[in-house]
Amino acid sequence: MADPSSYRPRPGEIPDSPGVYRFRDEHRRVIYVGKAKSLRQRLANYFQDLANLHPRTRTMVTTAASVEWTVVSTEVEALQLEYSWIKEYDPRFNVKYRDDKSYPYLAVTMNEEFPRVQVMRGHKKKGVRYFGPYGHAWAIRDTVDLLLRVFPVRTCSAGVFKNAARTGRPCLLGYIGKCSAPCVGRIAPEDHRELAEEFCDFMVGRTGTYLRRLEKQMMEAAEEMEYERAARLRDDIEALKKAMEKNAVVLADATDADLIAVAEDELEAAVQIFHVRGGRVRGQRGWVTDKVEEVTTSALVEHALQQLYGEETGDAVPKEVLVPALPEPVGPVQEWLTGRRGSNVSLRIPQRGDKKALMETVQRNAQQALALHKTKRASDLTTRSRALEEIAEALDLDSAPLRIECYDISHLQGDDVVASMVVFEDGLQRKSEYRRFQIKGFVGQDDVRSMHEVITRRFRRYLAEKEKTGEWTEGENALTDGDPLTGALKDDEGRPRKFAYPPQLVVVDGGQPQVAAARGALDELGIDDIAVCGLAKRLEEVWVPGEDDPVVLPRTSEGLYLLQRVRDEAHRFAITYQRTKRAKRFRSGPLDEVPGLGETRKQALIKHFGSVKKLRSATIEQIQQVRGIGRKTAETIAAALARAAPAAPAVNTATGEIIDDEEPDTTGGSSGEPVTAGLPDERRGQET
Repeated sequence: MADPSSYRPRPGEIPDSPGVYRFRDEHRRVIYVGKAKSLRQRLANYFQDLANLHPRTRTMVTTAASVEWTVVSTEVEALQLEYSWIKEYDPRFNVKYRDDKSYPYLAVTMNEEFPRVQVMRGHKKKGVRYFGPYGHAWAIRDTVDLLLRVFPVRTCSAGVFKNAARTGRPCLLGYIGKCSAPCVGRIAPEDHRELAEEFCDFMVGRTGTYLRRLEKQMMEAAEEMEYERAARLRDDIEALKKAMEKNAVVLADATDADLIAVAEDELEAAVQIFHVRGGRVRGQRGWVTDKVEEVTTSALVEHALQQLYGEETGDAVPKEVLVPALPEPVGPVQEWLTGRRGSNVSLRIPQRGDKKALMETVQRNAQQALALHKTKRASDLTTRSRALEEIAEALDLDSAPLRIECYDISHLQGDDVVASMVVFEDGLQRKSEYRRFQIKGFVGQDDVRSMHEVITRRFRRYLAEKEKTGEWTEGENALTDGDPLTGALKDDEGRPRKFAYPPQLVVVDGGQPQVAAARGALDELGIDDIAVCGLAKRLEEVWVPGEDDPVVLPRTSEGLYLLQRVRDEAHRFAITYQRTKRAKRFRSGPLDEVPGLGETRKQALIKHFGSVKKLRSATIEQIQQVRGIGRKTAETIAAALARAAPAAPAVNTATGEIIDDEEPDTTGGSSGEPVTAGLPDERRGQET
């Protein structure tokens, strides 16, 4: 625990001007970001008697080891910079609203030649129109199903669209009139885009004009005795009205506003947002946050506004934002919102009428969301805390292991030997900090040596980074050649997911030998403050270094269950990586060994000769006949094929007949078992 006086700036060093400040811990990680109208006055509040500070503020300043600041010219600039740094550094003591990206949106991909209507989650993409968010994906599909009758816009994926275009047959929606079938040319691209624009206009609330136009067309069709067309128009009008009924009118027509309500207690806060467009509730979302700092309702509202509109522009920011408490001061925030929208934005507290009544509804939703969250989390927190306490007691640790790292080795009969490392913090997965390793120190199957190498590489890198900057990072190609300490070192800006923190507990998948290897690696590096244990699969026994007998946890133990989850996750992550490498090796062929020969020229060679077997028997002059292949490249190809042994002939297992007509295409096909099917996408783990 640091003494704030040890890093307190000297009198007169802090400027009396607007700015943004950052507190860093001993590892140079940013743990808190704040803004101030006067940096001198704000920072002075942190360096008073610890007894006078709020408990959470006291924890922050004693965790920090330094403070720095950046001066800006206006409070609006300070607000923008604070938002950018919170997004970049993910400080542990700042208010962070969770579940922002879990809400589905109705999206129209206007950036494509034929716009598509679909459900989307996550970050918003440029050129895509979004509507919502909705509470459930089924609510979007119900709305779209009603509207496709009137606006038959494409909803299929790119693969289905291309397949229909290739076969000349549309999908089922094209046959039943719920898609205009642009895939087979039933509608021109410009007409389909106009249809998508009308769909978007209806979704944003411009419904009256369109309904009146349909009613006029229905009456004209009836007068001309085109009763079938009139009946279709009548059904279209009913479908649109049914879709509109799903969003009740809550405010005066043409009102665009967002209503934000906050429910809070000493530890947590819940925020609810209702999006009203055209007088109707078009979307709803909610966030929950831990109050890891001393924060007022006004500050919670300000953080919510930053999260809600930090990456939005134009009409995505409504004309009116109604809140339960105004940020202090309100001027810079309102100016910032106006800048995001491009026109004036009203930020105020509703006082009377329909808007105040709707705000009360939003407030009730926030209170219910907080109560539900606390009910769910109470069980989770209790269980996780009990599990960590049981592990600490069983392994005789000084405190609960809040950060656990688990390692596993995976290979196939000694080939493609890899290792995984997974991270659990407070009993929860931290997938952003997973890592994977290739075993480089030796060839063959030896789990004990592999474990020793992986632990050594991970913690030598940690020590090297700690000595230099107090923080270390795994580059994409780090630790792949030569000395394991080589690799790109990044700056010390305190960005997240850089592995600055060592674990309190290292878990290995295995028994006594693997545990001894891990403990030996740490001892060789002089690290004696990290506990090690292993979990053997056979009897689920927990092994600790230097003990002849395992620690046996009860089968009903929450601690054992947590260790099993950690071990199983490490095994899954390792075997996924190993299978990926194996599949890549199976798909490789002799042409892959030719330096500088890309996929285009490899495919051209196979297309020209028909197979690798015929290419192997070709002369250099014949190889040169392929477009893009010069003499030097032809000589290199011929040499590579001469070195590579021909594939073994295939055998018909039913008759015993040798099938030796042609060699398979080894540039992109596969052999062996289909190991790549159904593998999960492991984009978070970085190879080391």
